Amino acid sequence: MKASKFKRFMSQGNVGKLMWSVLALALLLVFNALFTPVIFNMKIMDGHLFGSLIDILNRATPVMLMGIGMTLVIATGGIDISVGSVSAVSGSFTTVLLVVYGLPLAYCIVVGLAVATFLGFWNGFLVARVGVQPIVATLIMLALARGIATLFAGGQTILFSNRAYEFIANGFLFGLPFPITIVAVVFVGTALLTRKTALGLFVESVGCNPVASRYSGINVRSIKWAVYVFTAFCAGMAGLINTSNIKVADVTRSGEGLELDAILAVVIGGTSLDGGKFSLAGTIIGALVMQTLTTTILTRGMPVEFTRVIKALVVVLIILIQSESFRKRMRNLVWRKAHEVAS
Repeated sequence: MKASKFKRFMSQGNVGKLMWSVLALALLLVFNALFTPVIFNMKIMDGHLFGSLIDILNRATPVMLMGIGMTLVIATGGIDISVGSVSAVSGSFTTVLLVVYGLPLAYCIVVGLAVATFLGFWNGFLVARVGVQPIVATLIMLALARGIATLFAGGQTILFSNRAYEFIANGFLFGLPFPITIVAVVFVGTALLTRKTALGLFVESVGCNPVASRYSGINVRSIKWAVYVFTAFCAGMAGLINTSNIKVADVTRSGEGLELDAILAVVIGGTSLDGGKFSLAGTIIGALVMQTLTTTILTRGMPVEFTRVIKALVVVLIILIQSESFRKRMRNLVWRKAHEVAS
Protein backbone atom coordinates (compact mmCIF):
# COMPACT_ATOMS: atom_id res chain seq x y z
CA MET A 1 0.00 0.00 0.00
CA LYS A 2 2.81 2.40 0.96
CA ALA A 3 4.75 1.42 -2.15
CA SER A 4 1.79 2.19 -4.41
CA LYS A 5 1.28 5.59 -2.75
CA PHE A 6 4.95 6.40 -3.24
CA LYS A 7 4.72 5.34 -6.89
CA ARG A 8 1.70 7.59 -7.45
CA PHE A 9 3.50 10.46 -5.73
CA MET A 10 6.56 10.00 -7.93
CA SER A 11 4.45 9.90 -11.08
CA GLN A 12 2.75 13.24 -10.44
CA GLY A 13 3.95 15.90 -12.89
CA ASN A 14 7.69 16.45 -12.63
CA VAL A 15 7.91 15.27 -9.03
CA GLY A 16 9.66 12.02 -9.93
CA LYS A 17 12.27 13.68 -12.13
CA LEU A 18 12.82 16.40 -9.53
CA MET A 19 13.39 13.78 -6.84
CA TRP A 20 16.07 12.10 -8.96
CA SER A 21 17.81 15.46 -9.35
CA VAL A 22 17.67 16.06 -5.61
CA LEU A 23 19.04 12.55 -5.06
CA ALA A 24 21.94 13.25 -7.46
CA LEU A 25 22.80 16.44 -5.57
CA ALA A 26 22.54 14.63 -2.24
CA LEU A 27 24.87 11.84 -3.43
CA LEU A 28 27.45 14.39 -4.56
CA LEU A 29 27.30 16.08 -1.14
CA VAL A 30 27.59 12.72 0.65
CA PHE A 31 30.62 11.83 -1.50
CA ASN A 32 32.26 15.11 -0.52
CA ALA A 33 31.38 14.59 3.13
CA LEU A 34 33.21 11.24 3.04
CA PHE A 35 36.21 12.06 0.85
CA THR A 36 36.49 15.86 0.73
CA PRO A 37 35.03 17.16 3.99
CA VAL A 38 36.87 20.46 3.57
CA ILE A 39 34.15 21.49 1.13
CA PHE A 40 31.75 21.89 4.08
CA ASN A 41 34.01 24.29 5.98
CA MET A 42 32.23 27.60 6.60
CA LYS A 43 33.31 30.80 8.31
CA ILE A 44 32.06 34.32 8.88
CA MET A 45 34.34 37.26 8.19
CA ASP A 46 33.24 40.89 8.45
CA GLY A 47 29.64 39.74 8.58
CA HIS A 48 29.96 37.76 5.34
CA LEU A 49 29.59 34.02 4.97
CA PHE A 50 32.44 32.21 3.21
CA GLY A 51 33.00 28.58 2.24
CA SER A 52 32.98 26.14 -0.65
CA LEU A 53 29.22 25.64 -0.47
CA ILE A 54 28.71 29.40 -0.79
CA ASP A 55 31.16 29.41 -3.70
CA ILE A 56 29.13 26.67 -5.41
CA LEU A 57 25.96 28.74 -5.06
CA ASN A 58 27.73 31.88 -6.24
CA ARG A 59 29.44 30.33 -9.27
CA ALA A 60 26.23 28.63 -10.37
CA THR A 61 24.30 31.91 -10.54
CA PRO A 62 24.94 32.70 -14.26
CA VAL A 63 23.71 29.23 -15.25
CA MET A 64 20.76 29.57 -12.87
CA LEU A 65 19.72 32.85 -14.47
CA MET A 66 20.04 31.50 -18.00
CA GLY A 67 18.32 28.30 -16.90
CA ILE A 68 15.28 30.13 -15.51
CA GLY A 69 14.64 31.72 -18.89
CA MET A 70 15.60 28.58 -20.79
CA THR A 71 13.06 26.57 -18.77
CA LEU A 72 10.20 28.63 -20.19
CA VAL A 73 11.58 28.46 -23.73
CA ILE A 74 11.94 24.68 -23.57
CA ALA A 75 8.50 24.39 -21.97
CA THR A 76 7.02 25.96 -25.12
CA GLY A 77 8.78 23.35 -27.22
CA GLY A 78 11.63 25.64 -28.27
CA ILE A 79 15.34 26.00 -27.56
CA ASP A 80 17.76 28.94 -27.31
CA ILE A 81 21.43 28.22 -27.95
CA SER A 82 22.35 31.91 -28.22
CA VAL A 83 22.19 32.86 -24.53
CA GLY A 84 25.97 32.59 -24.04
CA SER A 85 26.63 35.07 -26.85
CA VAL A 86 23.77 37.32 -25.74
CA SER A 87 25.33 37.49 -22.27
CA ALA A 88 28.58 38.66 -23.90
CA VAL A 89 26.66 41.49 -25.59
CA SER A 90 25.35 42.92 -22.30
CA GLY A 91 28.82 42.74 -20.76
CA SER A 92 30.41 44.33 -23.82
CA PHE A 93 27.97 47.24 -24.11
CA THR A 94 27.97 47.98 -20.38
CA THR A 95 31.77 47.95 -20.10
CA VAL A 96 32.48 49.97 -23.27
CA LEU A 97 29.94 52.65 -22.37
CA LEU A 98 31.40 52.83 -18.85
CA VAL A 99 35.11 52.76 -19.69
CA VAL A 100 35.37 54.30 -23.15
CA TYR A 101 32.52 56.82 -23.05
CA GLY A 102 32.53 57.48 -19.30
CA LEU A 103 28.75 57.27 -18.92
CA PRO A 104 27.02 56.65 -15.56
CA LEU A 105 26.99 53.00 -14.51
CA ALA A 106 23.20 52.80 -14.14
CA TYR A 107 22.74 54.06 -17.70
CA CYS A 108 25.36 51.60 -19.00
CA ILE A 109 23.64 48.66 -17.29
CA VAL A 110 20.22 49.64 -18.64
CA VAL A 111 21.59 49.93 -22.18
CA GLY A 112 23.46 46.61 -21.91
CA LEU A 113 20.35 44.79 -20.71
CA ALA A 114 18.17 46.57 -23.28
CA VAL A 115 20.40 45.49 -26.18
CA ALA A 116 20.49 41.89 -24.90
CA THR A 117 16.70 41.92 -24.50
CA PHE A 118 16.25 43.27 -28.02
CA LEU A 119 18.26 40.32 -29.37
CA GLY A 120 15.77 38.06 -27.61
CA PHE A 121 12.98 40.08 -29.19
CA TRP A 122 14.51 39.30 -32.59
CA ASN A 123 14.80 35.60 -31.72
CA GLY A 124 11.14 35.60 -30.75
CA PHE A 125 10.19 37.38 -33.97
CA LEU A 126 11.97 34.78 -36.11
CA VAL A 127 10.47 31.86 -34.19
CA ALA A 128 6.95 33.11 -33.44
CA ARG A 129 6.21 35.33 -36.43
CA VAL A 130 8.41 34.13 -39.28
CA GLY A 131 8.21 30.46 -38.33
CA VAL A 132 11.95 29.73 -38.33
CA GLN A 133 12.91 26.62 -36.37
CA PRO A 134 14.10 27.68 -32.88
CA ILE A 135 17.48 25.98 -33.17
CA VAL A 136 18.12 27.67 -36.54
CA ALA A 137 17.01 31.12 -35.38
CA THR A 138 19.09 31.00 -32.21
CA LEU A 139 22.07 29.48 -34.03
CA ILE A 140 22.06 32.57 -36.23
CA MET A 141 21.89 34.76 -33.14
CA LEU A 142 24.71 32.80 -31.49
CA ALA A 143 27.08 33.99 -34.22
CA LEU A 144 25.47 37.41 -34.71
CA ALA A 145 25.47 38.38 -31.02
CA ARG A 146 29.11 37.41 -30.59
CA GLY A 147 29.94 39.51 -33.65
CA ILE A 148 28.00 42.49 -32.30
CA ALA A 149 29.80 42.26 -28.95
CA THR A 150 33.18 42.07 -30.69
CA LEU A 151 32.46 44.98 -33.03
CA PHE A 152 31.21 47.25 -30.25
CA ALA A 153 34.32 46.53 -28.19
CA GLY A 154 36.54 47.08 -31.23
CA GLY A 155 37.78 43.51 -30.99
CA GLN A 156 39.58 44.36 -27.75
CA THR A 157 39.53 42.90 -24.26
CA ILE A 158 38.58 45.83 -22.05
CA LEU A 159 39.75 46.03 -18.43
CA PHE A 160 37.97 48.18 -15.88
CA SER A 161 38.12 49.18 -12.25
CA ASN A 162 34.80 50.32 -10.86
CA ARG A 163 33.76 49.32 -7.36
CA ALA A 164 30.05 49.80 -8.04
CA TYR A 165 30.20 47.60 -11.16
CA GLU A 166 32.33 44.99 -9.38
CA PHE A 167 29.75 44.84 -6.59
CA ILE A 168 27.35 42.98 -8.95
CA ALA A 169 29.50 39.85 -8.78
CA ASN A 170 31.72 40.46 -5.76
CA GLY A 171 29.51 42.36 -3.36
CA PHE A 172 27.52 40.98 -0.43
CA LEU A 173 23.95 41.46 0.73
CA PHE A 174 22.50 39.91 3.90
CA GLY A 175 25.86 38.17 4.38
CA LEU A 176 25.67 36.32 1.06
CA PRO A 177 27.21 37.11 -2.35
CA PHE A 178 25.03 39.58 -4.22
CA PRO A 179 24.50 37.32 -7.30
CA ILE A 180 22.59 34.90 -5.06
CA THR A 181 20.17 37.71 -4.21
CA ILE A 182 19.73 38.50 -7.92
CA VAL A 183 18.88 34.88 -8.67
CA ALA A 184 16.50 34.70 -5.70
CA VAL A 185 14.60 37.79 -6.88
CA VAL A 186 14.36 36.56 -10.48
CA PHE A 187 13.35 33.07 -9.38
CA VAL A 188 10.66 34.23 -6.98
CA GLY A 189 9.31 36.75 -9.48
CA THR A 190 9.19 34.18 -12.28
CA ALA A 191 7.65 31.53 -10.02
CA LEU A 192 4.91 33.91 -8.87
CA LEU A 193 4.21 35.00 -12.43
CA THR A 194 3.98 31.45 -13.80
CA ARG A 195 2.33 29.70 -10.85
CA LYS A 196 0.04 32.38 -9.44
CA THR A 197 -1.29 33.54 -12.80
CA ALA A 198 -2.51 31.76 -15.92
CA LEU A 199 0.78 32.44 -17.73
CA GLY A 200 2.35 29.20 -16.56
CA LEU A 201 -0.60 27.18 -17.84
CA PHE A 202 -0.41 29.01 -21.16
CA VAL A 203 3.30 28.18 -21.49
CA GLU A 204 2.71 24.51 -20.73
CA SER A 205 -0.30 24.37 -23.03
CA VAL A 206 1.69 25.84 -25.94
CA GLY A 207 4.42 23.28 -25.35
CA CYS A 208 2.01 20.35 -25.15
CA ASN A 209 -0.20 21.22 -28.13
CA PRO A 210 0.17 24.60 -29.86
CA VAL A 211 -2.68 23.92 -32.30
CA ALA A 212 -5.19 23.10 -29.56
CA SER A 213 -3.92 26.08 -27.56
CA ARG A 214 -4.59 28.41 -30.48
CA TYR A 215 -8.12 27.09 -30.91
CA SER A 216 -8.75 27.51 -27.19
CA GLY A 217 -7.99 31.21 -27.45
CA ILE A 218 -4.35 31.34 -26.32
CA ASN A 219 -2.15 33.73 -28.30
CA VAL A 220 0.53 31.14 -29.08
CA ARG A 221 2.75 33.57 -30.98
CA SER A 222 2.79 36.10 -28.15
CA ILE A 223 3.64 33.45 -25.57
CA LYS A 224 6.54 32.11 -27.64
CA TRP A 225 7.76 35.62 -28.40
CA ALA A 226 7.65 36.62 -24.72
CA VAL A 227 9.68 33.67 -23.43
CA TYR A 228 12.54 34.39 -25.85
CA VAL A 229 12.58 38.03 -24.77
CA PHE A 230 12.65 37.02 -21.11
CA THR A 231 15.40 34.48 -21.69
CA ALA A 232 17.59 37.09 -23.35
CA PHE A 233 17.00 39.45 -20.41
CA CYS A 234 18.12 36.71 -18.00
CA ALA A 235 21.18 36.05 -20.19
CA GLY A 236 21.97 39.76 -20.09
CA MET A 237 21.99 39.74 -16.29
CA ALA A 238 24.21 36.67 -16.33
CA GLY A 239 26.57 38.56 -18.63
CA LEU A 240 26.81 41.42 -16.13
CA ILE A 241 27.73 38.96 -13.38
CA ASN A 242 30.37 37.25 -15.53
CA THR A 243 31.95 40.53 -16.64
CA SER A 244 31.98 42.19 -13.22
CA ASN A 245 33.40 39.03 -11.66
CA ILE A 246 36.57 38.97 -13.77
CA LYS A 247 36.70 42.81 -14.14
CA VAL A 248 37.13 42.51 -17.89
CA ALA A 249 34.91 42.36 -20.98
CA ASP A 250 36.35 39.40 -22.85
CA VAL A 251 33.99 39.38 -25.82
CA THR A 252 35.52 36.27 -27.39
CA ARG A 253 35.24 34.03 -24.33
CA SER A 254 32.57 35.54 -22.08
CA GLY A 255 29.57 33.22 -21.78
CA GLU A 256 31.17 30.60 -24.00
CA GLY A 257 29.56 27.19 -23.44
CA LEU A 258 27.07 28.47 -20.87
CA GLU A 259 24.17 27.84 -23.22
CA LEU A 260 24.88 24.11 -23.02
CA ASP A 261 25.15 24.26 -19.22
CA ALA A 262 21.81 26.09 -19.05
CA ILE A 263 20.09 23.52 -21.26
CA LEU A 264 21.55 20.64 -19.25
CA ALA A 265 20.47 22.27 -15.97
CA VAL A 266 16.90 22.47 -17.30
CA VAL A 267 16.93 18.84 -18.46
CA ILE A 268 18.50 17.57 -15.23
CA GLY A 269 15.83 19.52 -13.35
CA GLY A 270 13.11 17.45 -14.99
CA THR A 271 11.77 19.69 -17.76
CA SER A 272 11.29 17.67 -20.94
CA LEU A 273 12.84 18.87 -24.19
CA ASP A 274 9.51 17.95 -25.82
CA GLY A 275 7.87 20.88 -24.03
CA GLY A 276 4.95 21.01 -21.63
CA LYS A 277 5.28 20.83 -17.87
CA PHE A 278 8.29 22.61 -16.42
CA SER A 279 10.02 22.98 -13.07
CA LEU A 280 11.87 26.19 -12.15
CA ALA A 281 13.00 24.67 -8.86
CA GLY A 282 14.31 21.66 -10.76
CA THR A 283 16.40 23.94 -12.97
CA ILE A 284 18.00 25.56 -9.91
CA ILE A 285 18.81 22.09 -8.55
CA GLY A 286 20.15 21.05 -11.95
CA ALA A 287 22.51 24.04 -12.00
CA LEU A 288 23.67 23.16 -8.47
CA VAL A 289 24.29 19.55 -9.50
CA MET A 290 26.53 20.67 -12.35
CA GLN A 291 28.46 23.23 -10.29
CA THR A 292 28.83 20.82 -7.34
CA LEU A 293 30.17 18.19 -9.73
CA THR A 294 32.67 20.67 -11.17
CA THR A 295 33.81 21.77 -7.71
CA THR A 296 34.12 18.15 -6.59
CA ILE A 297 36.29 17.26 -9.58
CA LEU A 298 38.59 20.23 -9.03
CA THR A 299 38.74 19.72 -5.26
CA ARG A 300 39.78 16.11 -5.77
CA GLY A 301 42.77 17.38 -7.76
CA MET A 302 41.70 15.93 -11.10
CA PRO A 303 42.95 17.71 -14.27
CA VAL A 304 40.52 20.37 -15.47
CA GLU A 305 40.47 18.69 -18.90
CA PHE A 306 38.44 15.84 -17.39
CA THR A 307 35.72 18.17 -16.13
CA ARG A 308 33.57 18.24 -19.26
CA VAL A 309 33.97 14.50 -19.89
CA ILE A 310 32.95 13.49 -16.37
CA LYS A 311 30.19 16.10 -16.32
CA ALA A 312 28.78 14.73 -19.59
CA LEU A 313 28.84 11.15 -18.30
CA VAL A 314 27.08 12.08 -15.06
CA VAL A 315 24.47 14.13 -16.92
CA VAL A 316 23.75 11.19 -19.26
CA LEU A 317 23.40 8.90 -16.24
CA ILE A 318 20.98 11.27 -14.50
CA ILE A 319 18.86 11.65 -17.65
CA LEU A 320 18.71 7.88 -18.10
CA ILE A 321 17.65 7.41 -14.48
CA GLN A 322 14.93 10.03 -14.96
CA SER A 323 13.55 8.11 -17.95
CA GLU A 324 10.61 5.90 -16.96
CA SER A 325 11.09 3.70 -20.05
CA PHE A 326 14.76 3.14 -19.19
CA ARG A 327 13.95 2.23 -15.59
CA LYS A 328 11.24 -0.13 -16.81
CA ARG A 329 13.67 -1.88 -19.16
CA MET A 330 16.24 -2.19 -16.37
CA ARG A 331 13.61 -3.66 -14.02
CA ASN A 332 12.57 -6.17 -16.69
CA LEU A 333 16.21 -7.08 -17.31
CA VAL A 334 16.89 -7.60 -13.61
CA TRP A 335 13.69 -9.64 -13.26
CA ARG A 336 14.66 -11.88 -16.20
CA LYS A 337 18.18 -12.42 -14.83
CA ALA A 338 16.80 -13.23 -11.39
CA HIS A 339 14.27 -15.64 -12.95
CA GLU A 340 17.02 -17.37 -14.94
CA VAL A 341 19.17 -17.77 -11.83
CA ALA A 342 16.22 -19.12 -9.84
CA SER A 343 15.35 -21.65 -12.54
